[in-house]
Amino acid sequence: MSITTEKTAVPVVDVGGEVRHGDPLPAVAPRTPRSTALLRQAGRAVLAAVTRTVAILALLAVWEAAPRLGLVDRTFLPPFSEVAVSWWQLLKEGQLAEHTWASLGRSFTGFGLAVVIAVPLGLLIGWYRPLADFLGPLLEVFRNTAALALLPVFVLLLGIGETSKISIVLYACTWPILLNTISAVRTVDPTLLRLARSMNLPAPRIFQKVILPASVPTVFTGIRLAGAVAILVLVAAEMVGAKAGLGYLVNFSQFNFAIPEMYAGIITISAIGVAFNQLLVAVERRFTSWRTPTGN
Repeated sequence: MSITTEKTAVPVVDVGGEVRHGDPLPAVAPRTPRSTALLRQAGRAVLAAVTRTVAILALLAVWEAAPRLGLVDRTFLPPFSEVAVSWWQLLKEGQLAEHTWASLGRSFTGFGLAVVIAVPLGLLIGWYRPLADFLGPLLEVFRNTAALALLPVFVLLLGIGETSKISIVLYACTWPILLNTISAVRTVDPTLLRLARSMNLPAPRIFQKVILPASVPTVFTGIRLAGAVAILVLVAAEMVGAKAGLGYLVNFSQFNFAIPEMYAGIITISAIGVAFNQLLVAVERRFTSWRTPTGN
């Protein structure tokens, strides 16, 4: 559909009363639906960013004001400005970077291994019923056993080095990914399966063309849950037996009553969790770009 612009001649009345046609004025081209949609999308994005920023700023303002007004004991909850100064000091001294990289290396290693192991295993268990019946009892036992409850076992068997920390992250991240992958395969729309079978597609082609694409959104839900679990479990593991890491920093600062440094470590952990989740959301959108967006 092409939009043409026409020029309209404007009648002009001169002094003698004669009517003559003046210079034509260009007509304004109507706004296209695509440009309107882009403007609305940009407006919603700006509004969402402003809303989130205002909420964060309000929280920081309350944090800053509450200790200074005596609403809470500033010994145990110092103002945010003091925490920010301590965070900057840790960053300049290199301690924050050292502990952050140690934690990221452990958590990303355990998380990556969990994705590599749990996704294929979940697809197999969800697709092949005999395998699901065979492994079902073991899955029920281990899925209901908290990872932190097994932390002493991992330390006893693997020591207090890197292996035990990566292993506990691997164990904790495996279950959200595995269970969501199994559920994704089992809850594929039966209509899609019937249509694929009506076309006489072999089982491998049905798995490739129907099961895998339909399972991607639910699989990524499990991956995002595992991403949050990787950070939380690792921090707890680093508080038990570690010489570096954000969990060690928080625990060490508490024991030495360096409360601003403790909160600086907690803020860093939260920021890493948010950034990691946003990264997984971006990857999920890349792999599920075929989905029809819903909502306003």
